[in-house]
Amino acid sequence: MTAALLGAAASAAAVVHAGPALAPVVPGLGPALGIEMRQGGEGVALTFDDGPHPQGTPAILDVLRERSATATFFLAGEQVVLRPALVAEIAAAGHRVELHCHRHRNLLRLSPRAFLEDAERARAAIEDAAGKAVADYRPPYGIFSAPTLRAARRRWRPVLWSRWGRDWDRGATAESIARRASTGIVAGDIVLLHDADYYSARGSWVRTAAALPLILDEIEACGLKATSLRR
Repeated sequence: MTAALLGAAASAAAVVHAGPALAPVVPGLGPALGIEMRQGGEGVALTFDDGPHPQGTPAILDVLRERSATATFFLAGEQVVLRPALVAEIAAAGHRVELHCHRHRNLLRLSPRAFLEDAERARAAIEDAAGKAVADYRPPYGIFSAPTLRAARRRWRPVLWSRWGRDWDRGATAESIARRASTGIVAGDIVLLHDADYYSARGSWVRTAAALPLILDEIEACGLKATSLRR
């Protein structure tokens, strides 16, 4: 085989390996790969990644309680082991707790074995703290590789999102988060937000907590209800 053919084969293999990483931005790719991007029913699913956080998570829980809304929290195991009581509080309030990671790493850099070791470590911590089994998995940064997607799908439902607030960005404001997350929102949307700033701009959870009432206002104005993900 010539060097050119070897190079082409290597490039093709890289594309196949990394292809699922485009699911958050390429319309139709996620569903084609068996990734949940939207949910059925008339509600809008609010989801929060990266927690639990000692200030951010309680702030989000307070708003949700005041508005009689529910949500799904995709948790990081390394944070769960530090704050198991906060995980129990999330679950006791009627919200779903699901699997994000143990360490927050890009799956393109992990083998399936390393991915599963990380995910299972987090799963055990989450289930022990919450007293409930997890069913859904969302990868850090929303990035799957082809091998890790196959591995995840054998154990959990892969979930991404249809809308995001980009609340991790240093330049985000409560208004910009709410606008991105909720303008034109429709039934079945899954909204990505974050209740922690461990892996994003410092203090980003403050802006997310301030944006949440605005997002809920828009959801209600559209005649919809904020819910947890449907199983």
